[in-house]
Amino acid sequence: MTMDLSTMTGLEVLQAMVDLGEESKIGIGSLLGMRAESLEPGKVVFSLEPRPDFSNPLGTVHGGVLSTLLDSAMACAVHASLPAGAGYTTLELKVNFIRPVPISGGLLTCEGTVVHGGRRVATTEGRIVDANGKLVAHGTSTCMIFPAEA
Repeated sequence: MTMDLSTMTGLEVLQAMVDLGEESKIGIGSLLGMRAESLEPGKVVFSLEPRPDFSNPLGTVHGGVLSTLLDSAMACAVHASLPAGAGYTTLELKVNFIRPVPISGGLLTCEGTVVHGGRRVATTEGRIVDANGKLVAHGTSTCMIFPAEA
């Protein structure tokens, strides 16, 4: 599948990449089993079912998996807000772990939201809740925006 990314908005690119990842099993989302629950400009919701191979030595979900879920949702919220041809990259990521997440704890849901979307920099926040709606981790990130080339 060939796409001309320069003509697609960030939301259109993101939706196409989600579809492609599900079909071809590529990307970090496919590797971890993330699912896009909702995609809209400036806000995305991803979910993830913990698995035994996500465990740390204590038998709970490894913080790197939670950080990846947060980074993905927050960065994709920025991506979903971009005009055609623009790009971005994460500059900074801050994660707070609130409570341990058991491997058998059920579905995790992460919402990423753009707090500020400027011409060159965007800031975001994200929250992960467990199957009972309890907050397990939250974070913020800063992304650099690369405007579309004229």
